Amino acid sequence: MNKLVIRPLVLEDYSKWLPLWNGNNLGQHNEDVTAKTWERLCDPKNTQVNGLAADMGGRLLGITHYILHPTTGHINQVCYMQDVYVDPAHRRKGIAKRMVEELTKIAVREKWARMYWLTQTGNLEAKAMYESFGVKLDFSFYVLPIS
Repeated sequence: MNKLVIRPLVLEDYSKWLPLWNGNNLGQHNEDVTAKTWERLCDPKNTQVNGLAADMGGRLLGITHYILHPTTGHINQVCYMQDVYVDPAHRRKGIAKRMVEELTKIAVREKWARMYWLTQTGNLEAKAMYESFGVKLDFSFYVLPIS
């Protein structure tokens, strides 16, 4: 039986990552964004944009992308957990939870000030999982598209 391993994404993962990335983007496909995202994820000099893979026997079942950045109010950097996506055929098996737990271990080891994330209001399963990790703040989220 294959064991689930949560590990950093590596350059050789591209063909396995791409279907998960496309699923995460709900059918919105921009080749330039995909190429740049992959470049950022796999650039060893880039310390801001990172990714984890949920790997079972060489097959990627899920991905997590996260962005590290400085913040006001704390010396240590913070982590924006931008994407958590599990292949629909493998959901409800604890894979997303395992990826968030692994990212939390990294956060503790690297002494990040905090982690934060967003989820859609109607995504009740994700909200239930996230509430087991963090504290929901009562803020509204606004976006001003620039380009």
